[in-house]
Amino acid sequence: MAKRLISFTLNGKQHDGVAPDNTLLLDYLREGLKLTGTKTGCDGGECGACTVLVDGRPQLSCLTLVGQVEGKTVETVEAMSVNGRLSPVQEGFHVKLGSQCGACTPGFIVAAEGLLRENPTPTDDDIKWALGSNICRCTGYIKIYEAVRYAAAKMRGEEPAPYPPTDYSKVA
Repeated sequence: MAKRLISFTLNGKQHDGVAPDNTLLLDYLREGLKLTGTKTGCDGGECGACTVLVDGRPQLSCLTLVGQVEGKTVETVEAMSVNGRLSPVQEGFHVKLGSQCGACTPGFIVAAEGLLRENPTPTDDDIKWALGSNICRCTGYIKIYEAVRYAAAKMRGEEPAPYPPTDYSKVA
């Protein structure tokens, strides 16, 4: 199998390496670089657990060859905290109980980060659309949406909605 030199920015630092042409970005991150925050879920682009940001946009690393990120910027969930503190999205998932088993959480956090960087005032439909490639088998999504709304408010410098959050009688 042919190998290639690869060079890209990873979590804010220049990364240069070598990988076989058929290496998935997910495998390169987890096995090659030991960045295990990006999760292996379905291996087929169906669950979103492997979501990373490539040039600021969410991308499924299980469907991306490492050679495809040549010269680009890749961010994993490990890059979301700031100076050892939870990012607003991570804080939102913590405060609003947006994760249960945690298998899907890194992918949701990264996808939500991508959304909020692009759209700091998302509607509920915007949130649902942006997280549509991510599947959670535990939460029922309400807490995840609350976590994203919390993070959006924090990122805008507003006080997030207090707990208890949603009026569940209005949830479809």
